[in-house]
Amino acid sequence: MARIVMKFGGTSVASIDRIRHAARHVKREVDAGNQVAVVVSAMAGKTNELVGWCRDAASMHDAREYDAVVASGEQVTAGLMSIVLQDMGIQSRSYAGWQVPIHTDDTHGSARITGVDPDNLDGRLTGGWVPVVTGFQGVSGKGRITTLGRGGSDTSAVAVAAAVKADRCDIYTDVDGVYTTDPRIAPKARRLSRISFEEMLEMASLGAKVLQTRSVELAMAQGVRLVVRSSFDDPEAPDAEGSEWGQTGTLVCDEDEIMEKQIVSGVTLAKAEAKITLRKVEDRPGIAAAVFGPLADAHIVVDMIVQNISEDGKSTDITFTIPDGEFDKAISVLRNAPGLTYESISGSKGGAKISVIGVGMRSHAGVASSMFRALADKGINIQLITTSEIKTSVLIEEEYAELAVRALHTYYGLDKAGD
Repeated sequence: MARIVMKFGGTSVASIDRIRHAARHVKREVDAGNQVAVVVSAMAGKTNELVGWCRDAASMHDAREYDAVVASGEQVTAGLMSIVLQDMGIQSRSYAGWQVPIHTDDTHGSARITGVDPDNLDGRLTGGWVPVVTGFQGVSGKGRITTLGRGGSDTSAVAVAAAVKADRCDIYTDVDGVYTTDPRIAPKARRLSRISFEEMLEMASLGAKVLQTRSVELAMAQGVRLVVRSSFDDPEAPDAEGSEWGQTGTLVCDEDEIMEKQIVSGVTLAKAEAKITLRKVEDRPGIAAAVFGPLADAHIVVDMIVQNISEDGKSTDITFTIPDGEFDKAISVLRNAPGLTYESISGSKGGAKISVIGVGMRSHAGVASSMFRALADKGINIQLITTSEIKTSVLIEEEYAELAVRALHTYYGLDKAGD
């Protein structure tokens, strides 16, 4: 017997028919003798509708009431899922976040989970019931409903899995696993059977939309094994050969569980990257804070950063990237930043960040240089470079982005066999 948390995203519960199909996945696990808890998102499109209603009601609405309204989407889905499971002969009960309870801080609209009381869920699981928990929400220390920000249901599922000491947390979505790159860009992309937490965290933060970054961080910290799988698969299909979780999917786990570590496991693409350069900034202690402090205060997220010291050591050039949509705001912030002097400021929109990721890079030299060579062979110029222990990222012109992804995917041997 295993204890499993099954999370279903918005597309997986978009209608009663989709909820019934998802419930058949739950029944499969229950019939196999497993203890199952379910975490659900709102039906596809419902959260946007509820957010729109709040904005229509008042442009400066109370964040606490916003959370009360927006959280109702998951409550509808949880109730419907429980009803469908009961109709299938499975004992089930729905739980709102405050009923579990899932404790959060008081940051309405983007709260962070501070703890989950497992007693209610443990009792139901041990008694053979299937608790259906609302994702995306919790309760603050003041007793108010809070929401975790968009995509927060993944984080809810991981937190619940950690609290009830689940053997794994299955994330059901509209794709059948984690791929080496976006199959829409590179048709030769293949599904990974396993990927480490660190690799998945890098891929999630660099543009892969399969899992929310916060959920991967929490899973890695709590040691919760994740399986990314498709809710659109046939629940009655025979088990995939050699799969410990039954059907197709990708296991996100500790690096120690992966026998053969590829040098590169995936290639990611993030478009709409803007570049800003400050030239001849006075080189003194605190200058980086003078540049990036005002940007942080303006809630502008900075990504790649490169600094070059002048030959005389008195000035420095600083180049960094931000989202295209923040370009004009960032320029204005820097021009008005107190205590910041520089000779000129320049920049451009329309860049693309290409990254190669793999835990095998730790023990293999020359990955970065081979990446640069592969791009040079395609005539692609590199504007910026940043590296970490398991990642190398470059900024290039957006028009070459998809060519670069396909070239690197082939270069590192990630194409499907036979292609």
